[in-house]
Amino acid sequence: MVPRVRLPPEIQLAQRLAGNEQVTRDRAVRKLRKYIVARTQQAAGGFTHDELLKVWKGLFYCMWMQDKPLLQEELGRTISQLIHAFQTTEAQHLFLQTFWQTMNREWTGIDRLRLDKFFMLMRMVLNESLKALKTQGWEERHMEQLLALLTTEILHPDSEAPNGVKSHFIEIFLEELAKVGADELTADQNFKFIEPFCRIAAQTKDSLVLHNITRGIFETIVEQAPFAIEDLMNEMGAEDMSEGDEDLGEPDEKPPRGSLQGAEADVGEEQAGDDEDSAGTVLQFDYEAVANRLFEVASHQDTPSPNRKRLYKVIRKLQDLAEGIFPEEDIPENAYRKLQEGRRGRKTRKRLPKCRRQSKTGRGGQEDLHADLSSGSRRTRPGLTTDPTAPQEQPGGCGRRGARKRRRRPLAGARAKASCVGKRARWQSGETLRGR
Repeated sequence: MVPRVRLPPEIQLAQRLAGNEQVTRDRAVRKLRKYIVARTQQAAGGFTHDELLKVWKGLFYCMWMQDKPLLQEELGRTISQLIHAFQTTEAQHLFLQTFWQTMNREWTGIDRLRLDKFFMLMRMVLNESLKALKTQGWEERHMEQLLALLTTEILHPDSEAPNGVKSHFIEIFLEELAKVGADELTADQNFKFIEPFCRIAAQTKDSLVLHNITRGIFETIVEQAPFAIEDLMNEMGAEDMSEGDEDLGEPDEKPPRGSLQGAEADVGEEQAGDDEDSAGTVLQFDYEAVANRLFEVASHQDTPSPNRKRLYKVIRKLQDLAEGIFPEEDIPENAYRKLQEGRRGRKTRKRLPKCRRQSKTGRGGQEDLHADLSSGSRRTRPGLTTDPTAPQEQPGGCGRRGARKRRRRPLAGARAKASCVGKRARWQSGETLRGR
């Protein structure tokens, strides 16, 4: 009898991770985390590149088999947090490298119904990798290693990353970086994070990658400039207030919540919370340094002409920001306030029922009509005489001079709505005639 060959632990875990039963997959994920912790704590332990590729293949199909959005989100969070089970930075980076290699290899086989959950998994893994960098104190050496890994596996022209992986990574990079480190990172550190994008934008021959980097990185920085200035001014104002409170030495006493002042304070806090939720914290950048770096790589002799033209447009915008000229016409505070007021106005318009909006306009029209009748004045159409016997020209007749205006055809929904309103009006008029 041939003895049974014992499979390595990585293959056994991968088989269970890709099992048909959810209970088996969940148990395998928990065992995998314990196995990673136990193996990386050993002095001669650690995983090889091939072993982690097998583990990630099992995790990939574990996510593939998972249904229901809430369970997918929970599983994606559990998988992405496995990076914190590794005890060394080198092991964490090898875990991330094998993840992106697995996504590049399996991407073309993902159907459109499963794309969303793998988009979410990529976002969560990037977020947890930045959190791991944050726990290490944003050390420059670890930062450079992570950026080199991401550039080699995703952004570099020689990488095997498909366009879908590249586009999604570029789209979510600044968003996840702002979520993790917007409160701690300085302008110089943020510049180091986007420096690889400057080089790739100047070197790439792929127009799609150039467009995504320009739109998702540099133009996003330009668009967020008013919010970045506003956050900086708020921080400076908060520091000045704290220094003033320390000089006075008097503790702040909040008014009781039932009083009028307490109610006003609560309303102000709620509005501030709404503003923070809608705007969010953005990253700070040294616009002059970014413009200089882009000009350095764009003006190189080997830079393709389309890349140079596209980057020069971004450079002009960044130079204007460095000189204090913003894309909006107003200063950052007014632009920020106007944007928030516009958002609040749209919210209140959505909450206000349509019948109330129509009644407001109808009341205004009735008041104007009563005012005209009380003053004794009559409204006459332009071009019409007050004498009823005089011949009058019909405004919409064939004898009207000039070209006829094309009537705007309503949409199908608007025509159906208008027909319903006409039926309702005829029904109401019939009821009134019967009453009379």
